[in-house]
Amino acid sequence: MSFAGDIKSEISLHEMQDAEAEAELSALIQMTSSLSISSRGLTLLCTTENASVARVIYRLCRDLFDAGITPSVKRRVNLKKNLVYSLRIEGNIREMLNVLGLYSAYGLRDRPLMKLVAKDSCARAYLAGAFMAQGSCNSPETSNYHLDILCSNRKHAEFILELMKRFGIEGKRTERRGHEIVYVKSAEKIADFLRVIGADRCLMEFENIRIDRDLASSITRLNNVEIANEVRMIKAGEKQLGDIEVLEAYDMIRNLDDRLKDVIGLRREFPEASLTELAEIYEDRTGTRMSKSGLKHRFVRLHEMRVKAEKDREERP
Repeated sequence: MSFAGDIKSEISLHEMQDAEAEAELSALIQMTSSLSISSRGLTLLCTTENASVARVIYRLCRDLFDAGITPSVKRRVNLKKNLVYSLRIEGNIREMLNVLGLYSAYGLRDRPLMKLVAKDSCARAYLAGAFMAQGSCNSPETSNYHLDILCSNRKHAEFILELMKRFGIEGKRTERRGHEIVYVKSAEKIADFLRVIGADRCLMEFENIRIDRDLASSITRLNNVEIANEVRMIKAGEKQLGDIEVLEAYDMIRNLDDRLKDVIGLRREFPEASLTELAEIYEDRTGTRMSKSGLKHRFVRLHEMRVKAEKDREERP
């Protein structure tokens, strides 16, 4: 089962009070059903590819409204050949939709009435129902964190964004293939969403994997920084040894003052050491403190002498 499927399976087991159950069912009905009229009256047909979601719709419609429900299962004819679970719901559908804040004179509303989610617990239940109906979440095993909900229309997308914002989750809205989608890409906000809808077990799994990955990434970055620093130190040492070799070839070292001769000796003895390490060695041997910047200044002085010497040689006739 996918990670999104695990989330839906977990939250489908929640036991709720009537108000919260109505909010959850409102999202499920709006996002999975179509309304039809026949000689027998109004009928709702709910379809989903998730068995847990179908069971929740069946249970809530039966417990809250004592509706007549006819379930069926068929297999799609596409390449994936997924199972599709259908629930034909009959009874006093108009009363059911009124209670769920979804009915208007023109059919199903674009978004439920705000009174349905006035309480935070009802807002949480509605978001849980919306995710069960049309939600998706990438596995935390991937580095691309992404959670989205396919909405019925733009007004419905804005409604879900309002509910998420109530809990400090800044989602975004986009359009894909003619559908409105609310999405969250921040790992921290995805974790917050899972916490809001009560997917505690999946939240723990998400956080554990995310922390492990972030720790591994941090270690890798630190290792890369250390390697890069070592490469820079080696290159700097090679450049300084090159300056020393040129000065020696021009017989200029014997005329230098003792401070420059000291750093030349240190660099020859420790070709791959950093300036900090050379400064510490110098202090241990002489008892005189030399700063990293002071040491660097002496190597810069040696390089300038090399450049000047090479320039003078080139200008000689």
